[in-house]
Amino acid sequence: MQIKFCGAARHVTGSCHLLILDDGTKILLDCGLFQGEDAEDYERNLNWHFDPREIDVLILSHAHIDHTGRVPKLVKDGFNGKIYSTHATRSLCAIMLLDSAMIQEKDAEYYNARQIKKHKNSKTKIKLRTPMYTQRDITPVMNKFTTYSYDAWGHIHKDVKIKFVDAGHILGSAGVVLSIMEGGEEKLVGFTADIGRPDRPILRDPKPLPVVDYLLCESTYGDRDHETNPEQSERFLEIIKDTCILRKGKLIIPAFSVGRTQEIVYMLDKMATEQMLPKIKVYVDSPLAVNATEVFGAHPECFDNDLNQYMLIDENPFGFKGLSYIREVEQSKRLNTLEEPCIIISSSGMGNAGRVKHHIANNVEDERNTILLVGYCSPNTPGGILKSGAPTIKLFGEEKIIRAEIASMDSFSAHGDRKEMFNHIKNQIDGVKKLFLVHGEYETQQHFKRYLEDRGFKNIEIPAENQTVDLN
Repeated sequence: MQIKFCGAARHVTGSCHLLILDDGTKILLDCGLFQGEDAEDYERNLNWHFDPREIDVLILSHAHIDHTGRVPKLVKDGFNGKIYSTHATRSLCAIMLLDSAMIQEKDAEYYNARQIKKHKNSKTKIKLRTPMYTQRDITPVMNKFTTYSYDAWGHIHKDVKIKFVDAGHILGSAGVVLSIMEGGEEKLVGFTADIGRPDRPILRDPKPLPVVDYLLCESTYGDRDHETNPEQSERFLEIIKDTCILRKGKLIIPAFSVGRTQEIVYMLDKMATEQMLPKIKVYVDSPLAVNATEVFGAHPECFDNDLNQYMLIDENPFGFKGLSYIREVEQSKRLNTLEEPCIIISSSGMGNAGRVKHHIANNVEDERNTILLVGYCSPNTPGGILKSGAPTIKLFGEEKIIRAEIASMDSFSAHGDRKEMFNHIKNQIDGVKKLFLVHGEYETQQHFKRYLEDRGFKNIEIPAENQTVDLN
């Protein structure tokens, strides 16, 4: 048996790992989009480290685009097997992949228009882009899903069983356990996917995987610890008051439409209920976030007890006076000319796509405003550039001077920090034969490797992209 690391290897995005069984069966764990602003990421998204026609089974850990965003291309390029996930992951994929297709169509249109304008009077041959997939390509994907509940074994192949374990990361997220029979012997392969955080609002705490022989573990925040919950609430409220009350500015929050947006809105809802939130307008400017919030309501099986208890006093934890959900483009554009202080929550979380990119471009040069980054941002995305302390940023072809305050709260992240990840996998110390660190920047992974070794783990590898390892 072998495993080939085809994405999120020494990088965070593009999660994709290929398990090759002795009989030639090929099982793909995730099929995510490489999310970045440069040409290299664009090319990586177009090419495979395997033949899609040879993949027998696809397993999706959760619906985030860096774990699912290339699935429609996989199907277009010849994949004809089944897709396995939890129930809520399928529900979210239905809206998130459609949104991804729309973004790609618009991005290709924008890129081509710029190239035509740039080379209008030139003899240079223009290489135009076509979307990786379009909205028409989503239906064939959704027809391939088979879904399971948490903690229930199901057969996906004559010699392979699967179990999804609640990862507490986003709605429907799961760690994956595969029971594989080879030569009369059972081998257990585990994939943590993205590990959530304990004691977070909305979702249940992440549940550790059973002890396995081989484990793929994420490492996004393997070099740091997050703020605690009380500190987070206090700091968030301070940022709101400083920006919107003292400086009379706008608070722009790039946030992923699924998970992060609902958590922020839930926190604001509780502040409003406790009469702690200043009387300012709050806008959720993302059609996907609106749709995703509706999906949340359809899957209470994923909620933690605190949210269930809160709903006894507030039947709508994602709505309060002063909150508006925005779908229409014209309504979104009006926010850019709005003079009054407000909070704008908009996707994407890294600022590299969606409406928030326009909000950043229109507000980053005003010192009254704050851009609050609430999760991991790849270094070459707008969020990553803002986080780095750069003096300027290029958006939509224009160089912008960064005058707005840039704040960061990684505690909002749906990814566990190094201590939380260690606690999640510490039951594996004496049983796992090999631990592979994936889904992290290489320098961070090296820190996390030493952190785990200091606490008893052995045989840790940090695989490179396109590397194949034998699982003996």
